[in-house]
Amino acid sequence: MPASTRPHRTLAVLVHCLGVLTALPALPTPDPPRAAVTPVVAPASPSAVAAPASPSAPVVASASPPARTALAEPARPAAATTGPGTRATPGAGSTPGAASPSTRSGADRGAPPAVRVRVAPAGTPAPAYRIEVRNDGNAPVATTVRQELPPGASATTVSAGGRTTRSAGRADSAEITWRLTLPARSTTTLDTALTAAVDRPLTAPACAFDGSGDRPYDCATATWQQAAKSGADAAPPPLWQRPTTALAAGALLLAVLAATGWWLLRRRRRVTDAATGPFGADPGRTGRPESRGTVYPRPAAPSPAYRRRRPPVWLVVGMALAILAGVVGAAAWTATTRVAAIDTDAQPTSGAWTGPGHAGPLGVPLREAAFEFTVYRMACDPATARRRCQATVGVRNLTPQQQVWHGELQRAYLPDGRWVNADEPATRAANQGRDVFAEPVAADGRMLVPLVFTVGGPEPPNQVELRSGVFSAGVRVDVP
Repeated sequence: MPASTRPHRTLAVLVHCLGVLTALPALPTPDPPRAAVTPVVAPASPSAVAAPASPSAPVVASASPPARTALAEPARPAAATTGPGTRATPGAGSTPGAASPSTRSGADRGAPPAVRVRVAPAGTPAPAYRIEVRNDGNAPVATTVRQELPPGASATTVSAGGRTTRSAGRADSAEITWRLTLPARSTTTLDTALTAAVDRPLTAPACAFDGSGDRPYDCATATWQQAAKSGADAAPPPLWQRPTTALAAGALLLAVLAATGWWLLRRRRRVTDAATGPFGADPGRTGRPESRGTVYPRPAAPSPAYRRRRPPVWLVVGMALAILAGVVGAAAWTATTRVAAIDTDAQPTSGAWTGPGHAGPLGVPLREAAFEFTVYRMACDPATARRRCQATVGVRNLTPQQQVWHGELQRAYLPDGRWVNADEPATRAANQGRDVFAEPVAADGRMLVPLVFTVGGPEPPNQVELRSGVFSAGVRVDVP
């Protein structure tokens, strides 16, 4: 064979051998003897695991070609098989991240129910209020509703079985308590009427708590004011503040000015007539000037002595008295309005460097540099050596950015002048383990939190001071 064909022949042999090796797995193999067949447990499919198997019927792979192919295949991973004694976990094939009903209920257990409170004053001659408690949830809610009464007021009419009791730990204040079960998607209306002195506005806040009466759901407040008196019953204003007095003073001043002008005009005319004579500059009645008709000019006649006249004394004195009366009246009116605007009950706060300081009773919103604080309720434990006083406080951010506040700056003042800071561990426990001072208040956000103060002695606090920062004026709330 020529030398040039040897490489081609070698290549053809190699290709033929590769083809034979590739076809070997597809060739049929002879069946082994039945005595040599070993029982093999078939892999359990999901349907086989679910179906109960009889213990006396072992599963043996048949000697059919598919079974032989299965024996030749490599073993599958262990995760695809189910060993003896195991069973499928319910929900194992569910979507990852899907929580079971028990998990979801545990996550939602800490969320407060959707309970909302609204308070409005009634348009009656006597102090009265209407409280609306709404349950927006899909399940009934057991709640305790409390309304604080203003100092010196007592309840005359209470609807829906409410009871009037003394506030916890405070002998000089009272509150009305209702224990209700709010149906799902319902609104419950409560009415109260009070008897008190009506010479001042009366503020009566109301809050809805949980069944134990410690955790607040929502709070609201309203101020009742006596209707304005009619014109016949209203006290007349002072003499210098009446419109008729101002009009009379203006007319008198105008008359004085007119008389003065007329007198000055008459005086000027008299002076002119005295200087020129009755015929002016022609004393000879010739109808010609003095410099005409003569060769020699006449000697100049001496001008009459002119004596400047002064206004009469009565006119000067009258005008001075009128001006003095106007100045004194304006000063008295300004002083009266400014003195009436002074709040004699306001007390300055220590370190009031930023913004004005305000003071007020329970339930009145008070603003400072960054926050609007509203103290709805103050309850204290019975008198002991160390007692816990819990204040229900509403905080609203008035600024366009989030703000933080600190527990060390919130104080409760005792009657003897001593003060204590907010007890942060007790406050965290009252808020279900949430640190309300670590979370900033969002812009235009509002939150309702209980603040706990631990005081010593038998007397409860009589004032609560709240502030947003060290250099803020803060607000003071009088606690009866």
